[in-house]
Amino acid sequence: MSEAPLTAVDDVEGHREALIHQRLAVLAPNRIELIDDSARHAGHQGAKGGGAHYRLLIVSPAFAGQSRLARHRMVHDALGDLMRERIHALSIKALSPDEATASMSAAA
Repeated sequence: MSEAPLTAVDDVEGHREALIHQRLAVLAPNRIELIDDSARHAGHQGAKGGGAHYRLLIVSPAFAGQSRLARHRMVHDALGDLMRERIHALSIKALSPDEATASMSAAA
């Protein structure tokens, strides 16, 4: 997968999130919820400038039959250099569509 080069513009509010969504598209997700948690880490070096701490919920058929570790690796691979250069911390909840449906049914 070729990755778009990173520029200073990626750090402008919203651009980094759009790039994250773009990179995750390779996993053909049915659903993505990306929450910037940087404000909760104020004062922490990785939160400097915002946009460095995220929570991700991603639902994709690509995760069916995959272990939790394999799913996380798939997300990290899709994000590529963003994980090394623009994202300080990422909490991942990666589900198959069946697991997401079961999770919603259990919550109801």
